[in-house]
Amino acid sequence: MASYNSDDINKAVTKIEALLLEEPDLSPSLKASIEMLLLVVNLLANKTVKNSRNSSVPPSADPNRKKDIKPKSDKKPGGQFNHIGSTLQKNEHPDEVEYIHIDTQILPVGNYIEDGFESRQVVDIKISRVVTEYRAQILKDEKGNRFVAQFPDSISRPIQYGASVKENSVYMSMFQLIPYERIRTHFAELFDIQISAGSLYNFNREAYDALSEFDKLAKFKLAHSDIMHVDETGINISGKRLWLHGASNLHWSYFYPHEKRGCEAMNEINIIPNFNGVLCHDHWKPYYKYSCLHTLCNAHHFRELIYAYENDNQKWAKAMHTFLETLNIKVKKNGGILNQDQQNKALKAYRKILKQGEKESPKRVREKSDTKKGKMAQSKSRNLLDRLINYESDTLRFMTSEIVPFTNNQGERDIRMTKVQQKISGCFRSMDGAKTFCLIRSYLSTCKKNNVQMSNALGHIFSGTWPEFIQIEFDQMKCAE
Repeated sequence: MASYNSDDINKAVTKIEALLLEEPDLSPSLKASIEMLLLVVNLLANKTVKNSRNSSVPPSADPNRKKDIKPKSDKKPGGQFNHIGSTLQKNEHPDEVEYIHIDTQILPVGNYIEDGFESRQVVDIKISRVVTEYRAQILKDEKGNRFVAQFPDSISRPIQYGASVKENSVYMSMFQLIPYERIRTHFAELFDIQISAGSLYNFNREAYDALSEFDKLAKFKLAHSDIMHVDETGINISGKRLWLHGASNLHWSYFYPHEKRGCEAMNEINIIPNFNGVLCHDHWKPYYKYSCLHTLCNAHHFRELIYAYENDNQKWAKAMHTFLETLNIKVKKNGGILNQDQQNKALKAYRKILKQGEKESPKRVREKSDTKKGKMAQSKSRNLLDRLINYESDTLRFMTSEIVPFTNNQGERDIRMTKVQQKISGCFRSMDGAKTFCLIRSYLSTCKKNNVQMSNALGHIFSGTWPEFIQIEFDQMKCAE
């Protein structure tokens, strides 16, 4: 059975379309039916050859997905030589000490004196509910007037949940992505605390309200950074497909949900319009509406190049894949940047491969008999070739600046957990719920990048304070004012 690649199919479809134009006697209905069949053929052909290696299709959607079998290693199981392990260490100040005395009846007859002890420690946890009752003193004078001591500002009700309950709830909901019902079960079975889903939502909302100043700070820090990664992914809110936008770098993260994917959303979020550094992305066209410098994700180029040479037999694509891969290694060995002479040589080799590509994948042009208007549809390989030609500087910027990465992996990693949340919970019930999730995740992700433990990060939220690195930023902004 003969095998056909997608370029062969595209050429065949183009040829059939040209023949249809030469048949004036065909009825409009028959002509429309044939065009519909050609469209279906194109869609099916592209779908069958796409996978996670050569497109943005996730690995879970790969046809006949097989697990990679790792080759056997000569190394022994367990930690290797010079491996820095996490062996349990003794604590110099144990919380409790339990003495074990010798049964003197089993000892030989004689006189004995105390000679120290041998210690062993057991690390354990205590899971229990703690109810603290605050009793405000009441004094009454000789006239019968009563004076009641002032309760702390944080205690406003006859009975309420404490900060540790709220912290634990928000941690499980926003960081571990556990659904409300399972969190309710967790509190009921381990702590004998019956918490409603409404209370769990209120805890998250309280954290969201407390982070309003962080919202402004994160936007400001990202907008004034040298490098920023951006990405967007589809999310489900009440059964409707909307978009979650992510902006991040090594130290800050910010996520925001919006009905739109393009400039309308970006302008409302108001980070990219104020950004003057290098914007790293996957060539989503609306990003080019902004006048900052751009750099493209070469991991995306790799997947498309694989598609081009595996399915369209484009030899130039294989050469370009090897060239970019080798160039990236060379840049790393040179400390993240090439000198001018090295850059010139790389650029010359890059353009040589693209010239080969123009011979292998020439642009399609309309026949004179073709009355259709608009641009002629090109093959995927040609579209990729045009992008690499037209955005040469943005593709190779990683070799000209130390701060510019080879890929947009940072942005994709930062936004990935939102996809995990969708897999666990299915969807957000409202836009307010999505905004709450995004802002709290922005804060927790930022804290994690700055080596702040999640327990400390959440503790600051419900105590009205900030982690040290954030407080320093606020103090510096006040001084600048």
